[in-house]
Amino acid sequence: MEQKLRNLLQEVEYTCLQGKEDKTVQGLIYDSRQDCLGCVFFCIQGFRQDGHTFAAEAVKKGASVLVVEREIRRQEALAEPGSRDSQTESEGTATVQELPKDITLLLVKDARKALAQMSAAWFSHPARELFTIGITGTKGKTTMAYMIYRILAEAGLTTGLIGTIETIVGDRAVPAQNTTPESYLIQKAFREMADSGCTCVVMEVSSQGLMLNRVEGFQFDYGIFTNLEPDHIGPGEHKDFAEYRNCKSLLFRRCRHGILNGDDPHTKEILAGHTCTVETFGIRKKADWMAEQILCKKENNSLQVAFTVSGEGVEKLPVTIGIPGEFNVYNALAAMTACRRVGKEAGLLNTTIQKAALRALSKIRIKGRMEPVPVSEEFALFIDYAHNAMSLKGMLETIRAYRPRRLICLFGCGGNRSGIRRYEMGEVSAKLADLTVVTTDNPRFEDPEAILEDIITGIKRAGGDYVRITDRKEAIRYCLKTARPGDVVVLAGKGHEDYQEICGKKYPMDERRLIRDILREEEGGKTFTDLQ
Repeated sequence: MEQKLRNLLQEVEYTCLQGKEDKTVQGLIYDSRQDCLGCVFFCIQGFRQDGHTFAAEAVKKGASVLVVEREIRRQEALAEPGSRDSQTESEGTATVQELPKDITLLLVKDARKALAQMSAAWFSHPARELFTIGITGTKGKTTMAYMIYRILAEAGLTTGLIGTIETIVGDRAVPAQNTTPESYLIQKAFREMADSGCTCVVMEVSSQGLMLNRVEGFQFDYGIFTNLEPDHIGPGEHKDFAEYRNCKSLLFRRCRHGILNGDDPHTKEILAGHTCTVETFGIRKKADWMAEQILCKKENNSLQVAFTVSGEGVEKLPVTIGIPGEFNVYNALAAMTACRRVGKEAGLLNTTIQKAALRALSKIRIKGRMEPVPVSEEFALFIDYAHNAMSLKGMLETIRAYRPRRLICLFGCGGNRSGIRRYEMGEVSAKLADLTVVTTDNPRFEDPEAILEDIITGIKRAGGDYVRITDRKEAIRYCLKTARPGDVVVLAGKGHEDYQEICGKKYPMDERRLIRDILREEEGGKTFTDLQ
């Protein structure tokens, strides 16, 4: 595949410092470790490394175009790839003459934005061939994305998905590295979706993705706002809550139609400067789409939630979701609103989308998001991704609403992360769970026992009962053997993850497999699939 450079630059603001713009290029590269022959190399300033320091390496490997945000320093332009000089600061700057004459040098204000714009052009603007739905907010993005994905699929609209767990294109699913991938990968996925017959794509849009211009180069058809609470604030993320909130708000300057949580106190600020039409959903304040008569339902060991929906042309439509919690009412309400809009544009009847939504939501299951694991007819077991105090609190409060006999919460905390998170999670579990089982998560480069001590400090502060079992498999075994009729056990923190990170290496560890192995060991070969 090749393209004319000039065609890729049609939406980019740039200054050509050297070379020709009418040349043919073979690809777009933002990692100098890749094959750069005949490619455009983007010198991106990252949190840990500056792409400008790898310009010489890219040129040495055959890059024919450099996209830069500043003049390249003398050492960056002349040093041998991999040498100390190629990655150090220098007072002097390289003149254009110090680069090979056949190299085109393009100066832009933001190399990430240029990468996004040129990636869209490279793949022939695939978003224009799809209905694009972007979801932003602190909590609920993953669940809502799967709800939309499954409702549209149930209605007969082939849909792609990009999110925290995976990217789905047709029958192919690829595990995710980031909630919102780099712009080139987004556009590549869009092109694969369009070429494979997808009509729609739903994706999670993180604050980082918006801040780093990963979703530049196209306009979303629909943008959805779930909720906002302090999160992702600190080194390498957002400097403060105001920046975090502002980044979330960018989605509503990059979509045609916004669908927002009318109950969230930050919605007005999220809409500041918006350029889209607006529709709201909610439970408490008057909104365009309202959920009422919310009822927590427990059938056998299945936790569900039922409610009615009212809005344009709909009056008290009964809905039942196959997963628990008021927050999932919000997720379902937004998903139904978005799918109704998409369906109408795609030429479907409202009743078609409505029936599809009722079917899809009643049987919804999402890996690692209040995911039920049927191990016993006497107690319920869930796997959930809650890995900070805010999400753990919300999850445990949700289960409390179903009045379990006892609530047992197993979790650990990641290493090389803030110790405050550990104290806070310990306190939350001590206050809301009847028993906390403290175990190992991803210790990374920290001593697992030291992490457990921090969690227990928080538990003791709140005065809760706890058990300490470092090995996660043995901790799960303890929960399964200790659970009594009417109890709810939740394994928190890992969710969809199928590994454990220790000293820089990821080892296979899927809690579903651990449960299966434990049951096989304890019950003479029976696995939880036998109990379904």
